[in-house]
Amino acid sequence: MSASGGTKAIVAALVANLSIAVAKFVAFLFSGSSSMLAESVHSLADSGNQGLLLLGGKKAKREATPQHPFGYGRERYIYAFLVSIVLFSVGGMFAVYEGYEKIKHPHEITAWYWPVGVLVFAIIAEIFSFRTAIKESNQTRGDRSWTEFVRRSKAPELPVVLLEDLGALVGLILALGGVGLALATGNGVWDGIGTLCIGILLIVIAIILAAETKSLLLGESAGLEEVEKIKAAVVDGDTVTGIIHMRTLHLGPEELLVAAKIAVQHDDTAVEIANAINAAENRIREAVPIARVIYLEPDIFNAEAAAAGTNPGKTPGAPAPQTPQDPGAPGGPKDLGH
Repeated sequence: MSASGGTKAIVAALVANLSIAVAKFVAFLFSGSSSMLAESVHSLADSGNQGLLLLGGKKAKREATPQHPFGYGRERYIYAFLVSIVLFSVGGMFAVYEGYEKIKHPHEITAWYWPVGVLVFAIIAEIFSFRTAIKESNQTRGDRSWTEFVRRSKAPELPVVLLEDLGALVGLILALGGVGLALATGNGVWDGIGTLCIGILLIVIAIILAAETKSLLLGESAGLEEVEKIKAAVVDGDTVTGIIHMRTLHLGPEELLVAAKIAVQHDDTAVEIANAINAAENRIREAVPIARVIYLEPDIFNAEAAAAGTNPGKTPGAPAPQTPQDPGAPGGPKDLGH
């Protein structure tokens, strides 16, 4: 996802949510609807969340320092995680509390045209925001399903805005249903039930966001397509004959670390190997532009050691060792493929 695309979706959501929050709060003051109060707090929390995403994007652009040599790309993940906390506490828990209070102490909705009119306006505004987020997401989503896009995206902004807008639209429908039933039956309990459903919805979305962002904070590898491109770029068939093992790690949504042990011939000179490594790094950056930090370690390929791995229990695709490994055995600490 491009930074500009994410920013456009965030700004669209921010403008929509600020206008909706004001309208909902005015409707609450005139009607006394708890759904309107919960929805106004929800929209206000969403506005704050968009502010957090913009702040995280700005902070992530800072230059690397000796204390943070890999830069500040993960700031975007941190602020996205804060969004899930705000959505859970300020949006979800407040709505659950307000819904419980309204069910326990219901009262009639007055000036019904205020909440109904505001909800219709809010639905239109949220559709505009949601449409913008979908349009920007489609530019990078490819053939992935929406579920895969939210789960696998390395840039947190668009998935966050998508889930927030989806939650807002469903919440508005729930609020409209609660207000409508309260007006039709004359029983304010329905308004409280609608508010309670909004709170539960926001909590579920917040938990999903927290789980996905936690994975990004822990550190995710490159996607399968990018990994294959890197593998193809490393091997030149001459000096670099293969990859013994490789690891990738996202330092940020658009910053990738690549570390690999590459196989070279035993009679290659140091100059030939150094030139081959430099050429391989250039090919990697051409194939995957977000590969910013690359470490390539040359080694003499040993088929037996490669099959076992230096630590078979932690080598992907290798069986776990049944007994403690002999330090002198093939693939053990004293045999790293030499």
